[in-house]
This record gives sequence, C-alpha cells and structure tokens, in this order.
Amino acid sequence: MGPGEQERVAVIGLGASGEAAARLALAKGARVHVTDSKSEDPVAARGAALRARGADVRLGRHDIEGIAAADTVVVSPGIGPRAPVLAALRARGVRWISEPEYASRFIQSPLTVVTGTNGKTTTAALCAHLLCAGGVDAVLGGNIGGGLGPPASTLALTHPAADRIVLELSSFQLADIRDLTPDVGVMTNLGVDHMDRYDTVEEYHRDKRRLFEAGSGNTAWVVNGDDVAVMAMAGGFPGRHLGFSLERQPNPGAFATGGGLFLSEGTEGPRRVARAADLQLLGRHNVANALAAILAASASGAPRGREAAGLAGFAPLPHRLEPVGTVDGVRWVNDSKATNVAAAASALASLDGPVVLLVGGTDKGEDFRGLLPAMRDRVRAVVTYGAAGRRAEAELRGGPTHRASPVTRIGGSFGEAVDAARARARAGDTLLLAPACSSFDMFENYQHRGDAFRALAKAGAP
Repeated sequence: MGPGEQERVAVIGLGASGEAAARLALAKGARVHVTDSKSEDPVAARGAALRARGADVRLGRHDIEGIAAADTVVVSPGIGPRAPVLAALRARGVRWISEPEYASRFIQSPLTVVTGTNGKTTTAALCAHLLCAGGVDAVLGGNIGGGLGPPASTLALTHPAADRIVLELSSFQLADIRDLTPDVGVMTNLGVDHMDRYDTVEEYHRDKRRLFEAGSGNTAWVVNGDDVAVMAMAGGFPGRHLGFSLERQPNPGAFATGGGLFLSEGTEGPRRVARAADLQLLGRHNVANALAAILAASASGAPRGREAAGLAGFAPLPHRLEPVGTVDGVRWVNDSKATNVAAAASALASLDGPVVLLVGGTDKGEDFRGLLPAMRDRVRAVVTYGAAGRRAEAELRGGPTHRASPVTRIGGSFGEAVDAARARARAGDTLLLAPACSSFDMFENYQHRGDAFRALAKAGAP
C-alpha cells in the first residue's frame, strides 16, 4: 500500500468479533469488505448495519477474490483452520490475522492477556475487577462474551488509552496473532478441548503456546505451578515468571494455605492478602483462579491492600457454577460454560452431596470416561441428551461411581432432559448442568443453554 492510499481490509465471518473489526476498520478510514457464508437473520442484520456505514458486504458465500485483494485480512474466531475459505487463501499465499491482533494496532494501553483451557473467563473478569477496585482504569474484553466485555476491536474504539486492558483470548484467536504483545500473560491451565476443531491435543496446545511466543523480555508471566503442561510450555521463554499454586508456595507467586491467600514477592516474605472465605465463588478450582487473578492484577499495577475487598465484591459469573434456584429441596446449579470434560469434572469435584448430572450437546470428540473419577461416590444419576447423548451414555454407563450411577439418555428436547434429571433427584441433591459439550446442536451458545436451564429452575420453583 503506497503513501496516502486507503487501506483495504477484508473481514471473514460476521459474528460479534467480525462486526467489531469491520466497525473499527471503517472508523479508521479503511475500505472494508465483509464476507460470510451464512445469510440468516442475525448475520443479515449485522451486514445491513455495516453496509449502511459504507462496507461492501457479501453474504451466503465467501468472496475469495475480494478477500485476496485486501491489504489486511481479519479472520473471526469461528472460522476453523481447515475452512475452505482459508484453504483457498492459503493456496494463493494470502496471510491473515485474528481480530484481537487487528485491534491491537489501535490500542495504546498495556495488555494483560488471559488464556487457558478452563477458568480463563473468571480469571480475566476477576483480574479486571481487582484492578478497578484498586483505582486502576482497567477495561475487560476479548473472547469473554456473555455481556461481560466486548471484542477487542470495540475496546480499540471506546477505550484505546485505558490504564490497562484485560483480554481473554481463545486458542483460535491466539493462532493468528503476529505483533500483539502481552505486558502480562496468564495461563490458567492446559487440558483437552476443541477436538472437533483440532486433529490432536498437540495442535491445540501449539496455538496456546502462541501466548508465550508473543511476549518479550519485559512480560510478566502468571502460570499455574500445579500444571505440568503449563510449566513445561512456559519454561525457557524470556520474562518474569510468577507461579500460583494450591499445592506449594512459589516465590515469587501466590498460594493458599491455612484458609488464607498469600502473595510472595521476591525478597519479601509472604503476605496474606485475603481469606479464602472472602471469595464468593464455589469450588477449589476457583481458589486457583482467584490466585491467578490476584497475581495478574498485582503484576498489572493494582495497589496493595485492596485485594480482600475486591474479592468480597466479586459476584459469581453467569453459567459458571451459578446457583439458579432450589426446587423441592434440590439445588439447581448452572455450569453451562463447562463445555469440555475437564471443566465438567472440576464442577463435580466442587460440590458436596449427591449430584444428578446433565451431560450432552454438540460432540467435541472427547472421551466422556474422563468424568468417571469425579463421579465416583458423588453422582446419583446421569442424564445425557443431544447430539453427543448416545456416545456419552455408552461411555459413562457402568462406571465405578456412586450407587452405579444409572445413566439415561433422553432423545427429545433439552426441557425433557431436564425433567428427567429432576425426576431422579431427591431433596438435598444438586441438579447440575455441566454438559462437557458445546451447545450448538440445540442452542445459539452456552449462554442460551444456561438461560434455558435457569428459566426451567424458576418455572419449577414454588
């Protein structure tokens, strides 16, 4: 592109991230071409709004020629790496970037980037909350969704020079970054996920590794000291390494012991910053998330002494071990965000008393037998449903669990599956939605699924 020429930006995919990138590009004076293979009402509405602002919008198919002619190609996270449109661009030698990478070109703020297989949304949101509670002008966004924060491109328009921007980034978004550099980088944990998108776990972890590859010698790394895969991945990268742990006392780092949450900062001895009881979130895994958030907030400039008040003021996030009601003595807990086996197992391990478990949705290719250890002596019954219901039933049936944990598959609607689970629960039990699957067979997203579960709980309450 020559001096004074108008940049041409192509955006592939017209979800929330794609729309945000297109709006940012238009605001920066670019000629914008937007393309999506879908043309349903939500996509059409976004397209019409962008067309009214001057974008060239093509729906129902991807315009390869229009994309290839652009100076910058931005790919939405919903476009898989083996999508035909990317294969066609790859064959032409066309490179692309992710939406947060594009946004970072227009952001002056230092970035705290949070990723991991599970816990990244809670950690990112709590980190931003602790910063704000400490008087830091911090804003939250990225992949976080659910009304908790906008895409990075929206923040580039609304808060380009905040004191701090905290971004949750998925492996899909990390895969296509080039120059985005975290000032603070957080890896909550590494497990198995998105096997419907990746051929191997190694491919998934390779994209997560991009976080560390994007850093510099000035980056502060907040890493899970209890996760062997995280420690192996982070080792050797330049920067300041800070560990958080439930099992040991890293220095520098954060740890929990004796009912307290502590920070160790170099030559100083450990200082207690809060009580574990200050945390309103359920589950041992959320203690780990809190340690990561405290450590990340400290590395991001949060002042001392306000951690306890910040933790106490942070309410549970929707769809993440969210109590949504009690019906006939049965507590209903919505963990719709548990979209993989590890997250569902963590949810089970966080609950006391007998559980009736709802599992199902879009099959992501994981082995549901990974739930069996967490089910043992805890799960009264399992109800499976949706596209993955048959395989989940087969893999969970007969496992060494509490009272043999009878497994029932419901071939009908989500409401029918919830009714079946409710019928199997007794007073004092927990009816847990921890699907271990994505939601797209029946719902728009995990939020839509969780909202449906919450509505059913309210409908059943006296």
